[in-house]
Amino acid sequence: MSLISILISTVLFALIAPALGCLLAGLDRIVSARMQGRVGPPLLQPYYDVRKLLMKSDVSVGGADGVYVTCACVFTAFAGGIFFSGGNLLMSSFIVTLAGIFFIVAAYSSRSPFAEVGAARETLQVMAYEPMVILMTVAFYLAVGSFNASAAFDLDAPAFTRIWLVFLGFLFILTIKLRKSPFDLSYSHHAHQELVKGITTEMSGPTLAKVELMHWAENILFLGWVGIFFVWGGPATIAVGIAAALLAWFFEIWIDNNFARVKWQLMLKSAWAVTLVAGGLNIAWLMFL
Repeated sequence: MSLISILISTVLFALIAPALGCLLAGLDRIVSARMQGRVGPPLLQPYYDVRKLLMKSDVSVGGADGVYVTCACVFTAFAGGIFFSGGNLLMSSFIVTLAGIFFIVAAYSSRSPFAEVGAARETLQVMAYEPMVILMTVAFYLAVGSFNASAAFDLDAPAFTRIWLVFLGFLFILTIKLRKSPFDLSYSHHAHQELVKGITTEMSGPTLAKVELMHWAENILFLGWVGIFFVWGGPATIAVGIAAALLAWFFEIWIDNNFARVKWQLMLKSAWAVTLVAGGLNIAWLMFL
């Protein structure tokens, strides 16, 4: 995979992924509203919200948070570019984690007590899901024979048939990655967030808009990780991967609307337990074979 193709893919991802993520965010609100017996906002309401944020002034205390959030957006785009160009899945996961670290530092830079508590919870969430993400990439390598996402198209059957237990574990921590209840501890789009807006409390205007754009792009990347479990044999199977990703996305919305938030201790223990059982057993089985 050449550097030029990765850079081109990164630019395309930075342009296309937020647009697709915006549509998914709008559809998320509508589906959630229907599950709760409401009509819901228009499909493009997330776009209207971000456009309004971009028109506002940035009134952050220090101003450094905007720089850190910008770095987080750049690394998120780079992670998506690597993955969707068929590049190294492990490298993509490491870079998107680096973007998350910049996001955490942005919250700490404000010195707000609410933002710092949100940043601490965000750090705990990274501790909870990162082991499963790493084991997911290792299992992908053992099943496919390469860390490159493009290698999945050389298989005779989807990787899911060999690492389905790892997939179930990844689906569990995907709830954390997509910021859905019961694991939306640090940053929630809903009114029940007891930390005002948690990690983004002191962010406003264009900085907060960049956070939303990054979140939309992340959602597309994570759903792409779901889809890579279900492709094989050629590009025609991409439709199967997209269908699986959309089913996982709908399942996460259902979880979000049917489970109350848990304490961080339960999140950490349950995530590590699932990682040990699902990831450990599946990888041990693959290595034995």
